[in-house]
Amino acid sequence: QVQLVESGGGLVQAGGSLRLSCAASGRTFGSSAMGWFRQAPGKDREFLAYINWSGGTIHYADSVKGRFTISRDNAKNTVHLQMNSLKPEDTAVYYCAAAPTRYGSVYDHEYNYWGQGTQVTVSS
Repeated sequence: QVQLVESGGGLVQAGGSLRLSCAASGRTFGSSAMGWFRQAPGKDREFLAYINWSGGTIHYADSVKGRFTISRDNAKNTVHLQMNSLKPEDTAVYYCAAAPTRYGSVYDHEYNYWGQGTQVTVSS
């Protein structure tokens, strides 16, 4: 079992930055790929980034490449999403997710544990 708790969301002006954190419990964190997704009202859940178990492989969605950075600290069972140059269209609930394998995926159905989400609102 893995439990995930996101934090760090909030209200920020366009062009600003936020750093999301996801704290994980469970002994399998260090062997799990982690992903970040978001869901805006009325829209499907959107993949943002994943990081493999060691941090050696990272992949970003085109919509956030160059603005968002995913990282993990296996010693602290945490994964982060640094978000810079935020835009109003980045407004959404942001979720971290743990995969049952070491290697990440862009597909949400390949993740089996999810956090409760944290709201990010970007004002224009």
